[in-house]
Amino acid sequence: MGNREAAEIMNAPTNDKNMLKALAGEKQARPPFWFMRQAGRYLPEYRATRAEAGDFLSLCYNPELAVEVTLQPIRRYHMDAAILFSDILVIPDAMGQTLAYKEGEGPQLEPVRSSADLDRLETGRITEHLQPVFETLKGLRRELPPEVTLIGFAGAPWTVATYMVEGQGSRDFANAKSWAFSDEAGFARLINMLVEATTEYLLAQIEAGAEVIQIFDTWAGALSETEFNKWCIAPVKQIVANLRAKYPDIPVIGFPRGAGAGYANFAAQTGVNAVSLDTSVPLEWARDNVQTSCAVQGNLDPLLVVAGGEPMRREANRILETLGNGPFIFNLGHGFVPQTPPEHVEELSELIRNY
Repeated sequence: MGNREAAEIMNAPTNDKNMLKALAGEKQARPPFWFMRQAGRYLPEYRATRAEAGDFLSLCYNPELAVEVTLQPIRRYHMDAAILFSDILVIPDAMGQTLAYKEGEGPQLEPVRSSADLDRLETGRITEHLQPVFETLKGLRRELPPEVTLIGFAGAPWTVATYMVEGQGSRDFANAKSWAFSDEAGFARLINMLVEATTEYLLAQIEAGAEVIQIFDTWAGALSETEFNKWCIAPVKQIVANLRAKYPDIPVIGFPRGAGAGYANFAAQTGVNAVSLDTSVPLEWARDNVQTSCAVQGNLDPLLVVAGGEPMRREANRILETLGNGPFIFNLGHGFVPQTPPEHVEELSELIRNY
């Protein structure tokens, strides 16, 4: 039996996991839940493991430790899904762009801003360079409880491109937008390279054991309607089509953060099985305009989990009551922040489990 046939058998839908049922369009009596950045700096055991790894990128590329930090929140809170511990910028790292993480400053990359810069990138070393990530996924399939769904992920081309072009996080994405406006063909070449690399990366994640894929377009909200259609919807639609061509039964979740009313068109055009809603999306609007065509995921404000208590419980119940009558996965509107008290996460998890 070849690797692909074995992967198809291993990843065949089992239909007995709450997460997969929701992604198949089924309403659940108790919605499945997981949290973005559920493994992270708010957990003391994570901080200890990261210190053992030495730095963030080393942790991403150490399968034993990456498995451990992925499992830590599952042991504490018993979510319905675990998401691979990695980072969206392993793709440019695999393409040969210089990448470093500086404490307190975020990622630092040598900027890519011209066709000559693109010529120095390599797309043929993705699978080889990222073997440690695939080993992490294989380890997780062995270690996770059988009822827990394993999520793989990647950054969407637009969001990854912004880091590659700006060289770091940005507030206005001036360099990326200027390149896209002034040299559309050149910027499209970068986006197409990222579509190819991301497809290869995600297919390898599925072969290694991922049962669901999430595509994070964190900076989608920075784009106008025309640019959103061009640089967010079109590339994600192509990646989804590429994945479906080989693994038609693997669900895909899209997260075009900040897209506003564009969420509805994103859901309709990309072919994703679910969209993850950011905190700003009105619940009733999402129910009436997005949940009618696919599952929805979200969207509690992470800072409400910092506050805890009645404000957190009240909003969590409102989300459950508004979106729980259709295919729905409870999550945050973005990831946990470092100052989140672990006991508040426990209370939220119990509230959802007992809903």
